[in-house]
Amino acid sequence: MAPTSTMTIRLPVDILNRLAELARSTDRSKSYLATKAIEEYVVAQEWQIKAIEEAIREAEAPGAVFHDHADVVARMRRKIAAKKE
Repeated sequence: MAPTSTMTIRLPVDILNRLAELARSTDRSKSYLATKAIEEYVVAQEWQIKAIEEAIREAEAPGAVFHDHADVVARMRRKIAAKKE
């Protein structure tokens, strides 16, 4: 098991009560459920930040191509219409 450390957080009472109920229902500790929730959040945020940073690098690269919003919308509408036929 990875080393752990303690962190204190403040939660609204209703969230703490719901967490306690989930812990009881799943036979897990509140700490376990909170850790899993934070892990999932961190993974999702890391992925999103990495994707945004990569998109910025691509947009700032020499020769980056940009498309007019109206053109993209029209193209997507044509694709959707073609799928309906």
